[in-house]
Amino acid sequence: MRISGNDLVHGVARLATRVRLGRMWAVRVTIRSAPAALPLLLALLLVPATGGAQDKPRARDLGIHFDGTPGAFNAITDVDGVRVGHTTLIRGDGPLTVGEGPVRTGVTTILPRGEQPEEPVFAGWFALNGNGEMTGTTWVEESGFLEGPIAITNTHSVGVVRDAVIAWQVERRAAFQPWSLPVVAETYDGYLNDINGFHVKPEHVFAALDSAATGPVAEGNVGGGTGMICMGFKGGIGTSSRQLPEDAGGYTVGVLVQANFGGRTQLRIDGVPVGMEIARQNGSEVPFPVDDHPAGGGSIIIVVATDAPLLPHQLKRLARRASLGVARVGGTSHNGSGDIFVAFSSANPGVASANPTAEVVVLSNSRITRVFEATVQATEEAIINAIIAADTMVGRDGHRIEALPHDRLQEILSRFNRLQR
Repeated sequence: MRISGNDLVHGVARLATRVRLGRMWAVRVTIRSAPAALPLLLALLLVPATGGAQDKPRARDLGIHFDGTPGAFNAITDVDGVRVGHTTLIRGDGPLTVGEGPVRTGVTTILPRGEQPEEPVFAGWFALNGNGEMTGTTWVEESGFLEGPIAITNTHSVGVVRDAVIAWQVERRAAFQPWSLPVVAETYDGYLNDINGFHVKPEHVFAALDSAATGPVAEGNVGGGTGMICMGFKGGIGTSSRQLPEDAGGYTVGVLVQANFGGRTQLRIDGVPVGMEIARQNGSEVPFPVDDHPAGGGSIIIVVATDAPLLPHQLKRLARRASLGVARVGGTSHNGSGDIFVAFSSANPGVASANPTAEVVVLSNSRITRVFEATVQATEEAIINAIIAADTMVGRDGHRIEALPHDRLQEILSRFNRLQR
């Protein structure tokens, strides 16, 4: 369900509702005056939350082949305890008016231990290219722990999101220490969004955290990925997972990406130069982005979760492997990219307690290669899922970014004998 309507910046009522977007509960917020909001609010209370977006195909549904076996949801939430929430902000059309819109942005949250958000997890991080931001990583590097939620938003909303995560932890008594150093990451959505209008507010972060859930995860134009562009097509949020066989430990690896990188001619799917083929055949139905769009730039944030018992230095190694998933879809990490990855393990609960010592279980390095492979595979598929799920979007000043056309994609893959029937 999509809530729409005229935005009133100084409206006296703020309407927030949980709606079914894609494949999980998310939150979409619009601002209305109280008289206009009341009938809609009553209607929402009486009508079941449904939406056509829930029937959108994912990459495998189109016959695209990927290595490895996914988990039940093929999402980061296949790792036990992990929860994901979105707040999506879409309102206004036409010329940019800073502070008013158009707005095409949001925030996505990941809770490593949804039932116990105050409980730290072992973590490690890696920057493939550092023209971006991920707060809190100094303490992750120093301590080896991630203490609380991860949030992803647009570049100019990192500060407010960070402060709001702290406020949420204080209000929910979910902070591990008396102080908090949240991990908040970003990619730039200023081509479609009024990024200098600072439209992400603390209540939007609270909504994403409070609505975070296990199960299927909404993808594409949702949460922090709302205004993002990937490989010259509409991008956004994507996720995937891998389930290792019992002889490899039976562990689960889940990945969530906010994909906002690359140029159209770079895009490769299952080894096929899809972007180059579309560019070669380019017609009016799939126009290139207009000249002032920085094609090939942008960034990607990757969150890797696993239940494999890994220590921080092993998780840093895991985070590095996400780079290979980016490369498999054609990414090369430009100078202007903020390609920053964080990995955590939900194993070994309680090891951050104040007890003098703690016992941990650790996966031998001699058995870690399969976890590396799963990370690369899930990262590749998560990026493609983000592109497949995203819809064409028109943003500020009429800027338009096309979705990757599924029929053209299938025709190209079929021609290269890569389409699974």
